[in-house]
Amino acid sequence: MHPSTLGVDVSKDFLDVHRLADGASRRFANDKTGRKALLKWLTAAPVKSVVFEPTGPYHRALERALDAAGVPIAKVNPRQARRFAEAAGKLVKTDRVDAAMLARMGEVLGLEPRPCVSQTIAELKELHLARAALIKDRTAAKNRAKAITLALLEKQNKKRLVEIDVKREEIDAAIEKLILDDAQLSRRFEILLSIPGVSKITAFALLIEMPELGSLEGKQAASLAGLAPVQRQSGSWKGHAYIRGGRAFLRQALYMPALVACRFNKDSRALYQKLVEAGKPAKLAITAVMRKLVVLANALLRNNRPWAQNAPCA
Repeated sequence: MHPSTLGVDVSKDFLDVHRLADGASRRFANDKTGRKALLKWLTAAPVKSVVFEPTGPYHRALERALDAAGVPIAKVNPRQARRFAEAAGKLVKTDRVDAAMLARMGEVLGLEPRPCVSQTIAELKELHLARAALIKDRTAAKNRAKAITLALLEKQNKKRLVEIDVKREEIDAAIEKLILDDAQLSRRFEILLSIPGVSKITAFALLIEMPELGSLEGKQAASLAGLAPVQRQSGSWKGHAYIRGGRAFLRQALYMPALVACRFNKDSRALYQKLVEAGKPAKLAITAVMRKLVVLANALLRNNRPWAQNAPCA
């Protein structure tokens, strides 16, 4: 039997698996025993790749188990998977159908298997997600403060803001410690901090949300961050190019550093001024600077050297 693509629909309690080569389907429990049985079942035929969607905490143990067993894995965006199913005319949505559709998607699109991120990166992602939740809570508390009229509620809201700041500082310290305790991450962190405008928080986001940095081409890095313009053209009509997709959290983290770079980084300032003087909107110019920062970070990490004025990064 030729190597086959498999699809796995992951839920809290079950792992529904479909093997494309012979159409075999099985359901396993999403626990240690079930994952062990799944790995044993996989040995019955050569595996090309196992395709699944990220489902919060429910897919992580499966991902680790497959990676540890040396099974090629491909994690796909749920929205992309749903649109593939709709394009194929499959409107029915069940766990078994989804598993089969993921297998077919992996085969048709030739999804490239990617290794599982390290345990340290996984822990950093969890901390970073918790940090983002605290930032959201702080924004909500500050907005509530504008409408509070009772002294008791005002007191409680202020206390909540203090608690959020304390927890955020604890998480920031934990993130930095994990990075500094890892020699490779520590070196990458040092390189990112050398870029004008990149703070510790931005460096956290680049390291955690885009661990592929340094192993990509410049255009790939920009596209992965969702900062590469998407062309729109049909016949003689040509629309405006715009950015879409990619990793939104990373773009949010790069906005303020781009503003700083427009002021204090010679090359970024020149790019911004050139675009504005050409009649481009300010936001478009800032987006171009954000893209330049990602490409620069990727080049520096690839070359394993810190930023230096006028030093080539190609």
